[in-house]
Amino acid sequence: MNQLKQHHNMKKLLILFIFFFACSLSFSQVTTSSIKGAISDETNAGLPGANVVVVHTPTGTTYGAATDIDGRFNLVNLRVGGPYTVTVSYVGYNEQYFENVYLTLGKTEVLSLALTPDSQQLDAVVITANNTKGVFGSDRTGAETNVGRKELTTLPTISRSASDFTRLEPTASNGSFGGRNDQYNNFSLDGAIFNNPFGLDAATPGGQTNAQPVSLDAIDQIQVSTAPYDVTQSGFTGASVNAVTKSGSNEFKGTVYGFYRNEEMTGSKIKGEDIFVPNLTQEQTGFSIGGPIIKNKLFFFANYEEDKRNDLGQSWLPNRGTGAINESSVLESDLMAVQGALSALGYDTGAYEGFNHNANSSKGIFKLDWNVNDNNQLAIIYNWLDASKDKPAHPTALGFRGPNASILQFENSGYQINNKLNSLQVELNSRLSDNVSNKMQFGYTVFEDFRNPMSTPAPAITIQNGQGQNYIIAGHEPFSINNVLDQTVLQFSNNMTYTKANHTYTVGFSFEQFEFDNSFNLGTFGYGNANGYVGAFGSFPSVDAFLEASNNGLISEALANAQNVQNAGNWALAETNVGQLAFYLQDEWDVNDKFKLTYGVRFDKPLFFDTADKAQDVINGTTDYFPEIPYVNPNTGQVQQLSNTQMPSSDWLISPRVGFNYDVNGDSTFQLRGGSGLFTGRFPFVWLGNQVGNPNFWFQQNVDPDYKFPQVWRTNLGIDHKYDNGLIVTADLSYTKDFNGAHVQNWGLTPPSGTLQGVDSRPIYTSADHVVGAFGSQANAYVFTNSDKGRIWNASLKAQKTFDNGLYAMLAYSYLDSKDVNSIEAEITGDAFAFNPVVGDANADELSYSRYGDTHRIIGVLSKNWIYGTSDQWSTSISSFFEVSQGGRFSYTYGGDLNGDGNGGNDLIYVPTSSEVNQMNFAGAGEAAAYDAFISQDDYLSGRRGDYAERYGAVSPWTTRVDVKFLQDYKIKVSENKTNTIQFSIDVLNAGNMVNSNWGLVQQPNSVQPIGVSVDATGTPNYSFNANQTESFGYDSSLASRWQMQFGLRYIF
Repeated sequence: MNQLKQHHNMKKLLILFIFFFACSLSFSQVTTSSIKGAISDETNAGLPGANVVVVHTPTGTTYGAATDIDGRFNLVNLRVGGPYTVTVSYVGYNEQYFENVYLTLGKTEVLSLALTPDSQQLDAVVITANNTKGVFGSDRTGAETNVGRKELTTLPTISRSASDFTRLEPTASNGSFGGRNDQYNNFSLDGAIFNNPFGLDAATPGGQTNAQPVSLDAIDQIQVSTAPYDVTQSGFTGASVNAVTKSGSNEFKGTVYGFYRNEEMTGSKIKGEDIFVPNLTQEQTGFSIGGPIIKNKLFFFANYEEDKRNDLGQSWLPNRGTGAINESSVLESDLMAVQGALSALGYDTGAYEGFNHNANSSKGIFKLDWNVNDNNQLAIIYNWLDASKDKPAHPTALGFRGPNASILQFENSGYQINNKLNSLQVELNSRLSDNVSNKMQFGYTVFEDFRNPMSTPAPAITIQNGQGQNYIIAGHEPFSINNVLDQTVLQFSNNMTYTKANHTYTVGFSFEQFEFDNSFNLGTFGYGNANGYVGAFGSFPSVDAFLEASNNGLISEALANAQNVQNAGNWALAETNVGQLAFYLQDEWDVNDKFKLTYGVRFDKPLFFDTADKAQDVINGTTDYFPEIPYVNPNTGQVQQLSNTQMPSSDWLISPRVGFNYDVNGDSTFQLRGGSGLFTGRFPFVWLGNQVGNPNFWFQQNVDPDYKFPQVWRTNLGIDHKYDNGLIVTADLSYTKDFNGAHVQNWGLTPPSGTLQGVDSRPIYTSADHVVGAFGSQANAYVFTNSDKGRIWNASLKAQKTFDNGLYAMLAYSYLDSKDVNSIEAEITGDAFAFNPVVGDANADELSYSRYGDTHRIIGVLSKNWIYGTSDQWSTSISSFFEVSQGGRFSYTYGGDLNGDGNGGNDLIYVPTSSEVNQMNFAGAGEAAAYDAFISQDDYLSGRRGDYAERYGAVSPWTTRVDVKFLQDYKIKVSENKTNTIQFSIDVLNAGNMVNSNWGLVQQPNSVQPIGVSVDATGTPNYSFNANQTESFGYDSSLASRWQMQFGLRYIF
């Protein structure tokens, strides 16, 4: 009979294995937890066949297993949270019963015990509340931060964004973790990919509209991990951010809430100076409800939330000579002249100050949890988002465009971005036998992004200040001409786990498919005639030059042409289909009760499906495709023609990993952990979409045929120690090395052969250094390729303690030394090249500072709750988060194309000595002395005299911020077993600024292009410097520097 049962089980396993191998479809991220342990007798010998039953008390979900021949058990894929009860029984022995067991996302709870014969008196078993904040556990190898319901409820937030809580990770910085580009993170919700896979402007869905893809009220737990040596986790070279949503239970529970703020709840002073406080209103309302459909069997959870906001479109004012803190250098008279000239031609620019922008979003989630039987649990999750936001023209694409201290835009140069999301996810957790479990996940997500321009059809108009720096932006937003993007993501996953003795084996397969349909029409409103060109790819050198163009017919003809293009409606459409297939094997080996070794290997294969055919479809629609141009590959020095139908490398990428965890004392008080291995991520697929959609010789965008998906080798060592007084100290040291880092080159350039004349004698490009393209033009092919030079050192230290009186305190410090060859912050391949500041050969992969992350970051949390009143009906909670950081790296570059590579903003400045300043040719009297004084007052530049500024070598001043949340609860007993709660909340961001207007301020560089330059035919530079530039930094008067307050009211039932 037993043989027949074993044969039946093996048959089921074989069928399941073959099925998922045939499908070869999987995405796997952390959504569950585990309980494991060893059961022994009174002599500490393992008890085989002991019965272990685990029950999730709120839902009655039951998990069970019998111990193996060594007395071990391992229950995987358990729901996070709790409480759980655990019952252990064996014939002839006393039954042991545990309760109040809570599980943390991605963590394994270890319960090992010795049973006593039933003839002996059984001692009481007590489970102590876990106050280690997820620090200790055999699963933990690298740096990791867990955020639970308590943090999500009590810590301050106004945006109600997950980023307000992932900042609890010491290495976090504005979406970046450990010094990596935020596009290299992997965000998952209930195991499904929740990135913005095309990679436009934001790393997560809805990020372009500043909307959150799922309500904070729907999230149960969040985990941020930078070095999980678990090969089932993938898709990142930065951090893995996993979130799981709430579920219903056997008790109906819900909440209705609202939050409100306006301009009267914001600061009105900067450095003691009154500033103009613009209009602001924001209302956030929503509800959640969950409960049983069938008790102990079927449960639901639902959430809906709306967010409506209206505030000032830009905070910088035109220059009226008032000296106000938020007064820009753009003269109001120049703005009025441009506005008047365009108005006379029938074009409405909109206002240049005092206009408002709106942001609106609604989102919802509906989740079903079904206990099919004791061995199968099914979850179905549907969520959606509909969001829009008014925005100014893109601040950096196609050059610096503001609005900032030196550049202003008109209202109608902006646009409205719209993000829509619909996502369905299914997860099935099955227990096939006592030692075999399976997790299957399926996901299907549709993203719809489109833009509504504020402008009528018109060319993009960029006006410079006469010194090579952008000054005024007017006309149509260049990226919003019938810009439509539809994204479809298909995911399917299966992980099978087999436990034998002290080994837990996992085998899985993975597949992700992304389909992008993109209508992108950059430059189609551009126009040129005998009087010049106006559009996205050109600029007017001065206001006077623009006014001349408005009088000579260029602008009027361009406006008429733009309307004709709009009426014709012949818009571009490019389709890109990509994916990633993988499989992986892993063994988690409990070498002994103290030491766990995790080792495995992952194989990832990029897939490009029919993308080459889609690229050919675009090629068939243009006459400007010239694949025979003899470009030069800078990495080989050889002539190489580029075909837009040639996809990047699809070779298998191998990622071996090994991690360990050593519980030194065996009591979770002193833990050594670490690991080393390769991590394979994705890249923003817009980079490949550029190649598919832009085959024209005049805008050639490609990916190197040998390009490989991003890979890094990461090594980590960590220590955790819990002292007798409850203080927990954590230290982490990590080193990350690029294997396949991203770098952009212009294959239309050969190494520069010229030399600049004067004190700055850098190499410059001559006409002979440009490849000759179609019709005798200078050929440019911007190509994504790989480099292995990038590297990151990161060290962090964290201390935390929960005191006997309930006070929780945390203090952490992170040090970052991050360097790369290209801190890519652009979606357009050509922009990624143009934004990479250089000296000398613009194609060289020179190592320098990365723009991502904070060099120094100190964070802290203080939280305390008081319970009082009759029957403890009142409770008050005060929590605070503070941050002190130094980051904000930037580069000092010239305004103008100094090195002749065709880009006007990527040449790092040479910092002259005081004597060399007088040898430079300046346009006006007094400019040399003013420039010398500017260098002297700048801490960074004054230390670089006689040398070149470094790429992202300059650092903005330290910033300090304290956020505070106040919660007041009043409990209402509505029945003998039911208590409801009314909760009032106040969130204050940057509370220090409320106390003193000198505190909490953000300083920004007044100009990252402080000096203009042009080069004559002899290679001699001529410089221009605005003598009014006397200080490097100015104070940001936006809400980033001023205190903000929000009131909230919630009813919990």
